[in-house]
Amino acid sequence: MPRLDDGPTLSRKEERQVVVASTLGTLFEWYDFFIYGTLAVFMSQVLFPQDNPTVALLAALGALAVGFIIRPLGAVMFGYLGDKLGRKYTFLITVVMMGGATVLIGCLPTYESAGHLSWILLLTLRVVQGLAVGGEYGGAVIYVAEHCEPRRRGLLTGWIQITSSAGLILSLVVILCVQASMSAEDFRQWGWRLPFILSIVMLAISIYVRAKLHESPVFTRMKKQNRLSKNPVKETFGQWPSLRLVLLALIGVTAGQGATYFTGQFYVMIFMQQAVQLDQTTVYTLILIGFIIGAPTFVLFGWLSDKIGRKWIMMAGLFVGAVGYHAMFDVLLNAGNPALAQAMQTTPVRVHADTSGGACDFGLQAAMIGSHADHKKVCVQAKKFLVGKGINFEYAAPIPGQEIAMSVGGTTVNGFDRAAYAKALTAAGYPEKADLASVDRATIILILVLMTAVVAMVYGPVASYLVELFPARIRYTALSFPYHIGAGIFGGIVPFTATYLAQASGNIFGGLMYPVAVMVIVGIIGSLLLPNTRAQAIDEDPAH
Repeated sequence: MPRLDDGPTLSRKEERQVVVASTLGTLFEWYDFFIYGTLAVFMSQVLFPQDNPTVALLAALGALAVGFIIRPLGAVMFGYLGDKLGRKYTFLITVVMMGGATVLIGCLPTYESAGHLSWILLLTLRVVQGLAVGGEYGGAVIYVAEHCEPRRRGLLTGWIQITSSAGLILSLVVILCVQASMSAEDFRQWGWRLPFILSIVMLAISIYVRAKLHESPVFTRMKKQNRLSKNPVKETFGQWPSLRLVLLALIGVTAGQGATYFTGQFYVMIFMQQAVQLDQTTVYTLILIGFIIGAPTFVLFGWLSDKIGRKWIMMAGLFVGAVGYHAMFDVLLNAGNPALAQAMQTTPVRVHADTSGGACDFGLQAAMIGSHADHKKVCVQAKKFLVGKGINFEYAAPIPGQEIAMSVGGTTVNGFDRAAYAKALTAAGYPEKADLASVDRATIILILVLMTAVVAMVYGPVASYLVELFPARIRYTALSFPYHIGAGIFGGIVPFTATYLAQASGNIFGGLMYPVAVMVIVGIIGSLLLPNTRAQAIDEDPAH
């Protein structure tokens, strides 16, 4: 590729090289997230002590959370390097760190052979990954945006945004293929390592392609003209005009983007398995089809933002998600398990308990501590049992002499007994699992495509928007920080928070309260306060 120091127009071939080199790293990012989240239960059985399997699983998921928490620190650290030393070398370093750590996770020693060193190494690698990811996304979108023509910026950065769905699709394909190639026991013992180790192919290709690239023309011109920031971190967070833009980006779009994405692309998988009661293979298959069909909408809305502007497409996506997600999840329930939906409508379940004294309260601490006292409350046990089977219920007056009771279809079961509850529910027409013969696959796929489109309305234009929002001299630092707070913190806690809220409220749709609230608040703030960027030259400070 010729050097672009003076910013000549790229040929289509050069344009493709820039986009491919940038997207490979973000594909890595999402691939790693999804394989870790999917395989955490297997890792917990091998890399952690097994005297308490529940604690081991929580610890494995905790290591996943560490990767999210450390991302903003990585954003600041690599943002500083990207604004001082250059875009190319910084995001070459991040892909090596991130990809190398992913491969090494597949090579970790077992707890049986190495003791506590196994999970200590896992935690260390997750920290390395979190730091690297903090700098990866910003470097990728900035590198593409600073190479391309302003009128094609949304379109080309949209290819980076599509990697979120592509990473999920790739992870599911790899995991399903590996599982199909061996016995369940072999996969549990050692097969889970292969999806991590196989990522070495992507790592090698990424390093090869990125090493051939040249520095961003925008950064090169700033360096020649001595316009680089002396301290990007201080300039970003220590000066109110820059800090104001960072805060606006966070509370005006990226927090809502994170909530929208993790609800429509990740929590939906949990919902379909836990609430709709579909088996994992069916869920993964439907997700693959729906997301493959819907994935091009990321590029579509990026392209559309070049034509009509970026802000209002993103705001529309937030409000469409806030208004439409509940209805979409309801359709998923009716299409995936019509017998369950019909039973809840015609034969409602009632839990008889005195709720005034907190007997049915399930606190946030209990969700994080398996031995918490709330788990021992019989009302909480009954509530978790019902929600775990995808069943909504309503509270009714307590029965004298009974701490808890459940009534359904004319039958009342005193106390809490899993077997007795299950028998009464079956007699009332509640299915044990979804009947695969009655699953409306076409409708489910349609809803998954629509969810992907809603996510794409916010996520598709956001990369080009953030690039245009911040001055070039601090762009890497200022862009990366609000993105990773929004996606990693506000979005990353959606699966946990939504699962907790569903259990705490006793409503399978209760988990949507958190992401919907975030989307509404961020949509209102963004609509009122967020500046509307435009397709302009981005090597000078943008005017707002």
